[in-house]
Amino acid sequence: MTGQRKYVVGITDHMFGTPDLEAKLLGDAVEIDYFATTDETQFSPERLARLDALMVWGARLEARSIAHLARCKGVVRYGVGYEKIDLPALSAAGIPFANNPDYGTEEVADHAVAMMLSLHRRLWEHDARARGYTSGWQIHSLKPLLRSNRATVGVIGVGRIGTAVVNRLKPFGFRILGYDPCQPRGHEKAIGYERVDRIDELLAEADIVTLHCPADAGTRGLLSAEKLARLKPGAILVNTARGELLDDLDALETALRTGHLAAAAIDTLAEEPPRAHSLLSAWRNREDWLAGRLVITPHNAFYSDHAAIEMRHNAAMTVKILLEEGYLRNRVDI
Repeated sequence: MTGQRKYVVGITDHMFGTPDLEAKLLGDAVEIDYFATTDETQFSPERLARLDALMVWGARLEARSIAHLARCKGVVRYGVGYEKIDLPALSAAGIPFANNPDYGTEEVADHAVAMMLSLHRRLWEHDARARGYTSGWQIHSLKPLLRSNRATVGVIGVGRIGTAVVNRLKPFGFRILGYDPCQPRGHEKAIGYERVDRIDELLAEADIVTLHCPADAGTRGLLSAEKLARLKPGAILVNTARGELLDDLDALETALRTGHLAAAAIDTLAEEPPRAHSLLSAWRNREDWLAGRLVITPHNAFYSDHAAIEMRHNAAMTVKILLEEGYLRNRVDI
């Protein structure tokens, strides 16, 4: 690159400090411009105009910023989802977009299965209630408590992570239903689950429902109050996908208070950090009616030390290949 202009790669933000790993992978031919903010209003038009590529973590990227990406050859998200990215505006500007699908699959699948098994065995509820037992011990076993090979798990979304969940559940003996209209016929035979073609059928039969689909126009609010009411009474709900799939906390609270929903485990919320809500207050205050029945983790199902490196490495390599070879891998059709 002697005598030539360096490529400039913008990085909006990420949760791991300075982008040293990205800089090392991209090499001396690339200048990193680290915005260090999720606030899109802070993206300088002059800085945007210099970029040959842009990497995005948690920031929004809308038409206001895209209009200034005059040199940009591609936008790459660190993560899988892209609901905060204005894809039509990128398309209109002629800028291709890629996500980062090949990281953290193992972690999210492990997290979801850990939540399922713990709620299915009522571990957190036993723990919460055992603290108050002053007489007896084993007599306080909670009921009902199903054997795993007598229970049905419904997997909504049987892509990479949903498939990894299915593979982890099979040795426990669960009956596994899968709903995913995007998967071709026969996918269920190759992976080993029972396909259902209507989501209501899955909701009516599953003792545990786990979500593994993206948030888009067809899935936002997927488990509305009406859909929650269609769940099998006493079911368990797990969401490690997107908070927007279950965006009605009022409906979730009603389902838990009435006992129609036995328990829920959530890693992603529609708004993070969440605003005040009576359900979240009951959870924070360990109210007796909810003890051990609602588990919330702070959107970290994807995380492990290995996954954090894998994510940054894969995203940076996508940009490197784009700049050096003109090819954008993991491109999302827009």
